[in-house]
Amino acid sequence: MVATVRNGSEAVLQAQGVTFGYGPRPLFYHVSLQVQRGEMIGLLGPNGSGKTTLLRLMSGFLQPQQGHILLDGRDMSQWGRKKVAQRIAVVPQELHVPFAFTVEHMVSLGRTPFITTFFGSHTHQDQVIVQDAIDAAGIGPLANRVFNELSGGERQRVMIAMALAQQPLVLLLDEPTSHLDIKYQIETLELVQKLNREREVTVIAAIHDLNLAARYFPRLLLFQHGVVADAGPAEVLEPGLLRRVYGVNVQVGILRGAAHLSVLPPASEIIEDTQEKPSQPYVHVMAGGGSGAVLMRALADARISFVAGALNIGDSDHTLALRLANAVITEQPYAPISPEVLARVHNSLAQASLLILCPTPIGPGNLVLFQEAVQAMQHGLPVLLLAGSTTSSTGLADGEVADITEDEQHAEFVARDYTSGEGLKLLETLLQSGAVVVQSVGETLEMIKRRLLLFSATEISTIDES
Repeated sequence: MVATVRNGSEAVLQAQGVTFGYGPRPLFYHVSLQVQRGEMIGLLGPNGSGKTTLLRLMSGFLQPQQGHILLDGRDMSQWGRKKVAQRIAVVPQELHVPFAFTVEHMVSLGRTPFITTFFGSHTHQDQVIVQDAIDAAGIGPLANRVFNELSGGERQRVMIAMALAQQPLVLLLDEPTSHLDIKYQIETLELVQKLNREREVTVIAAIHDLNLAARYFPRLLLFQHGVVADAGPAEVLEPGLLRRVYGVNVQVGILRGAAHLSVLPPASEIIEDTQEKPSQPYVHVMAGGGSGAVLMRALADARISFVAGALNIGDSDHTLALRLANAVITEQPYAPISPEVLARVHNSLAQASLLILCPTPIGPGNLVLFQEAVQAMQHGLPVLLLAGSTTSSTGLADGEVADITEDEQHAEFVARDYTSGEGLKLLETLLQSGAVVVQSVGETLEMIKRRLLLFSATEISTIDES
């Protein structure tokens, strides 16, 4: 199998539906991405989002619990550790060496994957490659210095030279600018950029500094227990998206005289609750498993404010909601809805103007959300039930709505229920309480607009009377 990327070129690295965790809950779920030979990619995300773990998986150090990592079109497990190390080099955040190795000795360790015998020594060709790596990293004057006695920036350049001695196709860097002053941050990234341009080394670097990421990396992956955004700096460094992922308000733009995007805090304002709801009337969307994708895109296109959730990390609807929704109520993957998350859903429904239930399957994990929906409707919240594929119409003229029989509607509800009847009872209770079944996203948008217009008119009338 050969992996290809968007422009048809062969992918040097590819993740296919990768799931991984250190405990009973996955750290991320069903991650898929492709890396083209010669790319330079910045991996962004808050602490604990899984960036380092993703790099370890892509280096072959860890094995996916589900899914596959492909190197040059072949599963990583088929290569063997030595063959992988001949193609992928890793530069860790820090390297602790218990011996007084010189810089030259450290760089020569990069040739270890190429030694064929247990007591093998470096060949003349190995020595030439080591010297070339030293020269490329600009650390010739440090060659006879002890590695542990160098500054942080100097050690970083030595680690890059050691990786370069592996003659890798791919260079993975984990926070290469951490704990460095601005001089060494710039020198390190200038060196990495030079290796990428001149030697066509594919670079993937986890990095915290968004401004450095915008300056040096043409492609950015925003990661939060899954790929939230994958594009250039202008698309990924979007203020609303950054606020939802990092929980901080920022301004993004090009400063006077600059050529790259800059990310600045407007007033160092930190958002304590990233689940903050919009101030204007909004819709609450309950979805999951991709059932809300079309609706959420339509809401965003129509500039209708909405809150999504609760959604599990790794769910495709969760990833999309982080980009499009005004707020996202998040739960851990594979986890039932916790009391804290359920309380946020309850508070959102208490202030929403409308609830839309997408045709997501109902199981033990999300049953409580439908119970909340019933309670909210009994307290006066209008509810729309978006029909699933079993009742969606085909071959109809624009604006025409299919007539769905009660038996067909019941069959759809039964197909969605994985709770031995409890979910079905809740759906039927919603219908009996006045929930409206809508057959298309277009019909849903029209009903939302009418509802929000009525809500706004009521608000204005109340203000006038007071």
